[in-house]
Amino acid sequence: MAVPVFPQKLSRFLSAKLEDLRIRYTEDSPEYRGLALQYLRDPREDVATPKYNVKHYEAGLDESAAPGGLPAGLERLYKRTLVIEPTLACVAHCRFCLRQNYEKNTLTESQLMDVARYCGNEANRDVINEVLITGGDPLMIPRRIELLLRALMKHAENVRVVRIATRLPTQDPLLLDDDALGVFRDKPSLRFELATQINHPVEFFPETDEVLNRILDLGVRVYAQNVLLKGINDRIETLVELYDGLRRRAVEAHYLFHAVPLRGTHHFRTSLERGLELACALTNCGAISGRAKPIFTAMTDIGKVTFYEGSVAGRRDGEVLLRSGYSMADRLAWNPAWALPETASVDGSGKLQVWYLDGEG
Repeated sequence: MAVPVFPQKLSRFLSAKLEDLRIRYTEDSPEYRGLALQYLRDPREDVATPKYNVKHYEAGLDESAAPGGLPAGLERLYKRTLVIEPTLACVAHCRFCLRQNYEKNTLTESQLMDVARYCGNEANRDVINEVLITGGDPLMIPRRIELLLRALMKHAENVRVVRIATRLPTQDPLLLDDDALGVFRDKPSLRFELATQINHPVEFFPETDEVLNRILDLGVRVYAQNVLLKGINDRIETLVELYDGLRRRAVEAHYLFHAVPLRGTHHFRTSLERGLELACALTNCGAISGRAKPIFTAMTDIGKVTFYEGSVAGRRDGEVLLRSGYSMADRLAWNPAWALPETASVDGSGKLQVWYLDGEG
């Protein structure tokens, strides 16, 4: 079956910012392109490539809640952390989106209650202590997130850390009103962290700064998971400015992801070699504080693989074999329905390794 075209979607806020940047700097400027390439549909998306993924890794997301699987809207690749996806809707479409080919589904209140009970059931209450609520953009549905959080406090007291992922601070900060930010209030048993994504310094809008300050004033820790994108931030000068800007705003650096090999995103993907060069230059140049340095990581079919000595185990025709520290036995213990992808294998020590499609340039 043909994969549908990923529609272009912009918030009014982003549309206004793009027009302002076009007038101030021209369409050929790094400032305009730093935002436009992230959101405007590009003809290069339609160029056929010999290899790609339709979806990012299949981590046990089970919309039908099949026997032996996870409740709807859950992914589990790691021992202590569970990923919850209450909605796959967003206010804008990033052209390199991980979940662009997933059905845009929002969990019902009943399904959210099932998620909370799963987190606190007998098998998980002594293991899971953290959840990542992502999507989609969960802060587009704050009342459902409030319900989920209250249910976690009631049915899963083992969950102490809640991370909420959102791009609303840069895509439409006006939506982060008192109602939306209320999800962080009056829940003393939970520690909140907010994950956002800012890929280019041009995204430090005044409205973004204002809402980040409001979130920080609530005692929420804010961190950034960014994507290395060709033509947007694949210059050391841009990355230094980006991570300096994050630190000035008290936003902690977390992952700098190599762009995932998805259909229609090949033009965003540097080679791993180039990514490693940039990551090495950024973290060893002395131009930014050590407190502002990200971790260069790939999102593979078996989960995240961070690049250290020995992470790259081999190469073949445009692919790189990445060695992980994940155990097949542990993976099945955490999620019995998980299946080994065709790209992965188990090495002699019982650890998972995976072939990962390289980029170019």
